[in-house]
Amino acid sequence: MRSEPIRVVVGAGGYNNNPGWTHTNEDEINLLDKSTWLEKFKEGTLTAILAEHVWEHITYQEGVQAAKICYQFLHDDGYVRCAVPDGFFPDPAYQEMVQVGGPGPKDHPAASHQIVHNYKTLTAMFEEAGFDVILLEFCDEEGNFHHKEWDGKDGVIFRSMQYDPRNQYGKLTFPSLIIDARKRDGITSCSLP
Repeated sequence: MRSEPIRVVVGAGGYNNNPGWTHTNEDEINLLDKSTWLEKFKEGTLTAILAEHVWEHITYQEGVQAAKICYQFLHDDGYVRCAVPDGFFPDPAYQEMVQVGGPGPKDHPAASHQIVHNYKTLTAMFEEAGFDVILLEFCDEEGNFHHKEWDGKDGVIFRSMQYDPRNQYGKLTFPSLIIDARKRDGITSCSLP
């Protein structure tokens, strides 16, 4: 029997959108350094990992590596809820703001962006790490927005259609590409390269 669920927010950045979750920052848990995870958690014990606008700060291959580390720390029915800027959102001002390297000074939050994902790249990255991916919010190649109902009790993504006040009255101003990456049934380990 499992004890209480262990749910972790990585890259929380001082926000506490998910009360009852363990909020961490890069100086506590580095997505690419398994030893920092082992200082806080045992492998196979986490219920959920939430990362809101974190994965765009690492390259595609680093993203696969980070997803593999997450996979090792999730229990068999665990998941990663991941949100990143959406490369297919058809607003030039949005795309300028989220572009690789950011739109301006080095202290801008997007200055360290390494990739702008679309639903294909983010899905492929997590699938390469062994996950099954469920698309929750995303734009397709034509810029059409798609939304699958999801519950905030499983992890609130602030920059989303349902929580971000910029996205009200049927107008989408600042969307995210949001997925749930679920650990595949029957697979208990995912080795790192």
